[in-house]
Amino acid sequence: MTLEMLRGINTLQLKRIKTMFKKFTTTDKLLFVAALLSLIFSEILYFQGEKADGSFIGLWVPSILAFGIYLKLINNSKND
Repeated sequence: MTLEMLRGINTLQLKRIKTMFKKFTTTDKLLFVAALLSLIFSEILYFQGEKADGSFIGLWVPSILAFGIYLKLINNSKND
């Protein structure tokens, strides 16, 4: 997060964000990074004029995040 973004966040919100990231498993972190990288890569392609390719890769982001949610649900149902 940049300094400008942090100025709008109070300390309680910052503590909640830190606590949330501490609860991430390795799989969560990998899927989050994969979604973030595909978002960045799709934006790069889009603004370089490859609009179709950028849009296609941009569609991966919700799919990756949905897959992460699915894995969480499956893991939680096994623990119950």
